Amino acid sequence: VSAVKILYGSQTGTAKGFAKELSDEVKALGIPAEVIDMKDYDPDDQFAVECTTKSVCVFLVATYTDGQPTENAEWFCKWLEEASTDFRYGKTYLKGLRYAVFGLGNSVYTGHYNTVGKNVDKWLWMLSGKRIMTRGEGDCNVVKSRNGSVQADFLAWKIKFLKRIQALAKGEKKICSGNCKTEGKCKSKRKVKEQENAALQNNSSEQHSEDSAEGELIESSSDEDESGLQDENQSGSVLDMEDLGNIMNRVNQKKTKSEEDGRGNDQTVKLSRLNGLKKTEQGEDVREMITPSLREALTKQGYKLIGSHSGVKLCRWTKSMLRGRGGCYKHTFYGIESHRCMETTPSLACANKCVFCWRHHTNPVGTEWRWKMDPPEKILQDALEKHQNMIRQFRGVPGVKPERFEEGLEVKHCALSLVGEPIMYPEINTFVRLLHTHNISSFLVTNAQFPEEIRSLVPVTQLYVSVDASTKDSLKKIDRPLFKDFWPRFLDSLKALGEKRQRTVYRLTLVKAWNVEEMQAYSELITLGQPDFIEVKGVTYCGESSASSLTMANVPWHQEVVAFVQQLADMLPQYEVACEHEHSNCLLLAHTKFKVDGAWWTWIDYERFQELVRIYEETGGQRSFSALDYMAKTPSWALFGAQEQGFDPADTRFQRRSKPKDISGC
Repeated sequence: VSAVKILYGSQTGTAKGFAKELSDEVKALGIPAEVIDMKDYDPDDQFAVECTTKSVCVFLVATYTDGQPTENAEWFCKWLEEASTDFRYGKTYLKGLRYAVFGLGNSVYTGHYNTVGKNVDKWLWMLSGKRIMTRGEGDCNVVKSRNGSVQADFLAWKIKFLKRIQALAKGEKKICSGNCKTEGKCKSKRKVKEQENAALQNNSSEQHSEDSAEGELIESSSDEDESGLQDENQSGSVLDMEDLGNIMNRVNQKKTKSEEDGRGNDQTVKLSRLNGLKKTEQGEDVREMITPSLREALTKQGYKLIGSHSGVKLCRWTKSMLRGRGGCYKHTFYGIESHRCMETTPSLACANKCVFCWRHHTNPVGTEWRWKMDPPEKILQDALEKHQNMIRQFRGVPGVKPERFEEGLEVKHCALSLVGEPIMYPEINTFVRLLHTHNISSFLVTNAQFPEEIRSLVPVTQLYVSVDASTKDSLKKIDRPLFKDFWPRFLDSLKALGEKRQRTVYRLTLVKAWNVEEMQAYSELITLGQPDFIEVKGVTYCGESSASSLTMANVPWHQEVVAFVQQLADMLPQYEVACEHEHSNCLLLAHTKFKVDGAWWTWIDYERFQELVRIYEETGGQRSFSALDYMAKTPSWALFGAQEQGFDPADTRFQRRSKPKDISGC
């Protein structure tokens, strides 16, 4: 081996990081290595060189939205696909090329899992490229990942690759031609014989076709393969015909046992419906949601992680109000005390991968609960303790008001909007009830993909649905949902919201050049769900991210948000612009039923809500209540058009001079 060239196709930087990691370890073996971005690789010129030298090409490729290659790998994959089917190149165009492929994907996307890795491997093989080892696959879905995480999958593959490279460098083994009876998948002689005999008995013959090539690409990690490798170390023997019957009996027995084990496993992992979501019935060996690498990343982002799937973080508005520098828009719109608000989530996982996600897509995704589950009591207890510990760090900090510091230690509000999809947590109803038992109000945000869970949700202080787009195409582009039936789910979620009697809110996030031109479609969605309130907020720019193409140019000016809201209000006779929080670039449209005798009542009587929800629970839901039963009058400074523009005059406005204004928050 003269050199190893590592080409990567990466969107979020994971494959790029793997490429650099692999390069360092190859160099440590004394073999030259080069990391190449696929967008900088000219296959017409470079492949000719690779085919005539002793180099090895490694392709680390991620699968992106809808099974497509990442942006930097689009041209390379397009060229390779066309070359593999173009007679002008010929089937031996890449003869002499030695290669290995590792694909990165997420098995949650069942129809597109590792599509790019599979295709690149197949196309190279079709052009007579020769694999030095079978294709590896990394799975971001920790539940299905062979080794527990995509990082662990890569590590396992990397170890095998380095051993293979060392063997090639020493000339110990010939490269895999892919033309052997095992079709390039190196197994023990004993297992090969068993498969041959099984094939003979079934009167089937193997053909070296494109389909068979694709079928053998993945490495196996089964116990049988491991035992086969052990057998390979023992003295080999020739299979006599009289032994064929005994071997076939053992094969059939193993098959029967495997089928029985499969039925047993089906029973073990039998799923039941709880709160509309699938949950494990028995204590099978399921994995934790938070992997070590994810834990490290979230900790760096300031999260205080709880158990295996929850987290809490101190909101910047909590810090601001502790200093008397103003509260968040929820303080302006609904009267919460920002310094007494805990921002948390019982589920870091989500069913969307929104382009404006604050977490830059570092969190897990899924369409159902398939991880280990922590009890709600433990989650709440730890969340309160960690939140209070973060508040205590402000003791004695210059500018912090002593009375607000003491109040901040007693949590009064909980914003279940930190990140992820809280409603995915199977025990969300119990968690909400526990909040109310502690006299803590509940503000729950959902991404409108779980309609049945919305219907079965117990009363919360205020229930939000994120409406990030108003058409099927734009929603798919912005939210990038995992569900194939995401649009019917979205519409049904809005209908489910309309069935709720407590306070309901549509949360609209405006992304300039993405979703601000769909005024009529928005009005139709509002008619569908009939929310009590509509929050319209300009998207928050969270910095450059390889997973998102958003820039500051996509952040609308406050005047543009105001104009959008006023136009929307003109199309909705039952809604008017009620409140404004200029600092958050946010406005509130309210249903006119909250306008009593010409005055707005958008604030919440929190003590009254706690009384009503206690009666509701004590009567088993017989005595229900509505949003109008716990409304409170909105102060003049919070109203749209007021000179304060939503800033509480009881606080002191603080303007940063050296840094750009931060409009992030819950």
